[in-house]
Order: sequence, then C-alpha cells, then structure tokens
Amino acid sequence: MKTTHKFVVSCAAAVLALLPVSSQAQFAGTSAPNGIHGAALPKPPAGDKVAIVVFEDLGCPACAHAHAFEQDAAAKAHVPLLRYDFPIPAHIWTFQGAVCARYLQNKVSPATAEEYRKDVFASQRSISSKDDLQRFTEAWMQRRHIQMPFLMDPDGSLAKAVKADFNLGLKVNVEYTPTVIVVTNDKYQVVCGTKTGSDDPARIYPVVQAALAASHGPVKHAGEVR
Repeated sequence: MKTTHKFVVSCAAAVLALLPVSSQAQFAGTSAPNGIHGAALPKPPAGDKVAIVVFEDLGCPACAHAHAFEQDAAAKAHVPLLRYDFPIPAHIWTFQGAVCARYLQNKVSPATAEEYRKDVFASQRSISSKDDLQRFTEAWMQRRHIQMPFLMDPDGSLAKAVKADFNLGLKVNVEYTPTVIVVTNDKYQVVCGTKTGSDDPARIYPVVQAALAASHGPVKHAGEVR
C-alpha cells in the first residue's frame, strides 16, 4: 500500500551519507529498483547472519497477505524476524493497534503479540475506527483470559516506541507497506515495498535461503520476533 506522505529531510540525508553503506544485493531473482536507504537498515542481531526486516501497517491488506509468508520464512530458515510498525497516518486506528500489540509483547509475550497482529489482520474489514479496535481488543483479550488494562499506555512509552519505528521507516525511506527486506551485515534485498508493484511475499523464503548461502551457513536463533 502506498503511503500518503512525502518527506525531504536534508539533515537526515547528510547524516546517512557519513554512515557505512549497505549495498543492494541480488541474493535471488531480480531486485527491482527502489529508494531504500541501506545505511539506515537494521542489521541481523549478534550471532545471526541474516534477518527479515518488516515495516507494516495493521490496516493494510497487503500486509495481512504477507504476514504468514514472513512468519513461515523465518521459521523454516531459522532467522530472526524484525518487525517494525509503520502506521499510515490516514488509517485512524492502526497507531493504537500497534500500541496494543506492543503492550501484549511487553506484558504477556512476543508470541501473544504475533497472534494478536495475525487476528487483527484477519479482522481488518470489521475494524474501521478506534472504537471498533477497542471492542475487538477487549473481546480478544477476554477470550484468552488476559486482563484488559484501564490504561494501555499510561506513561506514553508504548506510543513512543511505535513512533520510533515509524521514524526509522522514514529514515529507511519506506514508501509502501509492507516493506519486507532480507538483510545481512553488509547487503540487503527488497522483496516487498518496491515502486514496481510486482511484490510477491512468496519470494521471501527463497531470498532468505540465497542470503544464507551467500553468508556461508545457517544462523543460531529460530524465527524469533523482535
């Protein structure tokens, strides 16, 4: 999904120019032209050679479609899945949805947060407002015997974390959701989020396999989610 913003930040661009540059790789297939700023991309965690980086919006149908492919590729290849929230400003409820997911990730477990995201994606058509999201989240937590807090984010720290993800997406120059990038320590390949519109999330796993082969071997951790 094309985002509705267009930013030109000369100061950020100047900083990026001073950082080590990650090169656009072609681990597998053809890599479409894109405006991703490789120097700003997250790297695989220590001990890992390859990771899947995802910028997503909970109200984006394309993100819902890609979600299972991301999880499947991470589990099969035993690589970390680094998920970042990129709530599109025009989607009035998705920022709050990301805050709810962060609450579950921090207070319950990362696996519970992943389940919540999956179920929000599956229920997109029934969520069109913050009130809809509130009702959905209350019912979702109740079914799992999770107490819904009176205030989800009393000190604003969860919202701050979501904003940090969004700002990282701006620095990376994310323009479409989902943006899915397979990264190594010095190279990357954009699988989804290109300007051509020909993204295919089924290509995530083959690209990860090729990146692992180019990095000489498997990684240590199994499909963990940031």
